[in-house]
Amino acid sequence: MSENILEIKNLSKYFGGLAAVSDCSLKVSRGTITGIIGPNGSGKTTLFNLIAGNLKSSGGEVFFDNENITDVPSFELFSKGLLRTFQIAHEFSNLSVLENLMMVPGNQSGEKLMTALLKPSLVSKEEELVKEKAKEVVDFLNLEHLSNELAGNLSGGQKKLLELGRTMMVDAKLVLLDEVGAGVNRTLLKDLGSAIKKLNKEKGYTFCMIEHDMDFIGRLCDPVIVMAEGSVLFEGSVEDAKKKNWKNRIRSNQNYEKIYKTNIFQIMEKKS
Repeated sequence: MSENILEIKNLSKYFGGLAAVSDCSLKVSRGTITGIIGPNGSGKTTLFNLIAGNLKSSGGEVFFDNENITDVPSFELFSKGLLRTFQIAHEFSNLSVLENLMMVPGNQSGEKLMTALLKPSLVSKEEELVKEKAKEVVDFLNLEHLSNELAGNLSGGQKKLLELGRTMMVDAKLVLLDEVGAGVNRTLLKDLGSAIKKLNKEKGYTFCMIEHDMDFIGRLCDPVIVMAEGSVLFEGSVEDAKKKNWKNRIRSNQNYEKIYKTNIFQIMEKKS
């Protein structure tokens, strides 16, 4: 088994003449929590969209678990164990937390009309197993007190926890987290970080996360990948990233001022 669960080789995405991702290469090691940081417009979310099959690439390759998944649609990647979350959580607002989780596993017997009509006992048994799995998930995430709450009534942070729970319903191998901490209060952000660490250590999940909160990144991630203008500038530890002289590192880029003035690089230098 390869130590890299994800490998990207010379990946590019052009919108007209604009390169959103440009000749990007990186690796994500199995069992890590890898952070991707960089200013707005650096290509991070586009990169996730390419990995997760939400966009078709303009060139390059994506390998997941040693399989070439370039341009494979997201629903197929879901069944392979590669999942992503979004900056804004998506939930079935009129269903309970438990029901939201029970909706995740695909190909349930109850989805087939003839099976539902002719084999109701099979459907009931399978539904009970899915329900038990959902209960285990809410217990793991300390959401049991919200099991019967409508998902639409949850706070932003609770919805992010629910999204993590969905990945557990299919035992994901790699989860792409797109600004999981955005709009989450500090208390729930701590709970969210604890849940990610727990899933990583106890369940063996690999995470790759985009985040602007450097404290959150520092507590969770090793290594980090730094992007700007659609390309990878650096891969290594958070501490090494903070020690870099980013002014000199990106001075050769014609958009140097625009890149450096976005606060992500200044924050790293202040923390070094």
